[in-house]
Amino acid sequence: MRARIWGCRGSLATPGEATAAYGGNTSCVEVRTRSGRLIVLDAGTGVRPLGLTVEDDEIDVLLTHMHLDHVEGLGFFAPLFRPGRRIRFWGPRPGELSLAEQVGLYLSPPFFPVPFERFDAAVEFNEVWEDAWSLDGVAVTTAPLEHPGPTLGYRLEEDGASLAYIPDNELGRNPDAGASIAAGADVLLHDAQYTREEYDARVGWGHSAIDDFAAYVGRVRPRRTLMFHHDPAHGSAELDAMLAAARDGAGGLPIELGTEGTVIDVEPSLD
Repeated sequence: MRARIWGCRGSLATPGEATAAYGGNTSCVEVRTRSGRLIVLDAGTGVRPLGLTVEDDEIDVLLTHMHLDHVEGLGFFAPLFRPGRRIRFWGPRPGELSLAEQVGLYLSPPFFPVPFERFDAAVEFNEVWEDAWSLDGVAVTTAPLEHPGPTLGYRLEEDGASLAYIPDNELGRNPDAGASIAAGADVLLHDAQYTREEYDARVGWGHSAIDDFAAYVGRVRPRRTLMFHHDPAHGSAELDAMLAAARDGAGGLPIELGTEGTVIDVEPSLD
């Protein structure tokens, strides 16, 4: 598999000079299978530039949850407006409304000018929770996370290599949330939004403090970890300081900052 980060900012898209080094688009990761099949993890504002680059006839979009920073790019995802395309959405049932109804509600007036029924692509919705299935030879496993509203993390495995995607997870309230899909992953993208001081003022908001994140990495022991869901208020200096703290707290395990545009070759361990 090969992954590319199109958006790793959390909560709110934040363009500008202060966020340019690591990116201001919200959550979206492109994954290409060995055969070239496209899997999209979340559809924040980063899905717009991704959509401008793809001509795929079939696309699977794996949504973690329905908070706006993870779906607000959908109305600008070019493949939805192309006849003959087939787009399959996967995600948790948000509540009383189905996943299809919730997406259709957002992509309709007054929130969006074009009713969802007028999009040209063929669209399919699949509700999942603690499930496992296969997409083009990629094994997909889901696990619930600690976050307001039904929220999932995903683990993708192909040819012995694994990527775990856990962008919104409050480890301060559940230290082992998502550990079943994060454990031993070759690549882990995980929520690391707050400093300890910020988190203490935001308990229950659904995101992790940097020290809780570092301790989690030390327990689940991925081969490579990228800090994800950067706070909109954090510029390069703040993120660099948080990275240093995370590395100190994780006992020397490899940690880096998620950065818009980063391409990741997900390869199995040779151990």
